[in-house]
Amino acid sequence: MELWKGKWALVTGASAGIGQALAGQLATGGAHLVLVARRLDRLERLAKDLREKHDVHVEVLAADLARPGVPDEVFSFTSGKGIDVELLCNNAGFGAYGAFHKSELSRQLEMVQVNCAAVVHLTHLYLPPMIARGHGGILILASTAAFQGVPYIATYAATKAFDLLFAEALAEEVRRYGVRVCALCPGSTATEFQQVAGQPDRMFSRAETAEKVARVGLEAIAAGKSSVISGLGNFLGAESQRFVPRRMVTRIAAKMFEPSA
Repeated sequence: MELWKGKWALVTGASAGIGQALAGQLATGGAHLVLVARRLDRLERLAKDLREKHDVHVEVLAADLARPGVPDEVFSFTSGKGIDVELLCNNAGFGAYGAFHKSELSRQLEMVQVNCAAVVHLTHLYLPPMIARGHGGILILASTAAFQGVPYIATYAATKAFDLLFAEALAEEVRRYGVRVCALCPGSTATEFQQVAGQPDRMFSRAETAEKVARVGLEAIAAGKSSVISGLGNFLGAESQRFVPRRMVTRIAAKMFEPSA
């Protein structure tokens, strides 16, 4: 965490789960923080706690990345305060569980906006200053769902596949400029994600902690990795799919994720 000591990190989706864990670990290492999420009360409580425990500067911005113009508002907020963001953590995201044809279209489109469009938008805003300075980092939350089509969370898995490939490609583009980009791919994690997505408990029986996942991601980007899978079991599961026909993988996923009668 010494890499970001005395520098500014921006974390989206910072009010809970992996985002909150990222904020806590960065503050422990002496990083100053810009915390972005929808729930201002949670952000303010977290900011107060981090300031008191770690003697760092913390700015908060309540914003909903489901609205297309919000990334510009976030960038204007940091620019207006003279903050040079050294590490951008594109953590905000959500899922929705169930048959696609029965789902609300607006929810599916919001998912694409938050999980993909906002990631691209924020990255495009904060990357040029990093290139100009010759250093910086962008951590993008993907998922082990990115490695195959997953029936009943079809849109979510597709958005995370986008995030993974976007991060890996961008990492190679900007490596020459001294900028790191990394996709963090957790499996089941003990956060509010399950409740928001409406997924059953059986899918989270071996969930990792948000703190562990956050640590894996920060260590990976510090080491210059373009992607990382959190957890040995998750790694083996994702990599072993290379040796199985894609249609078979999707059918196995369908049996795992099919809603109970």
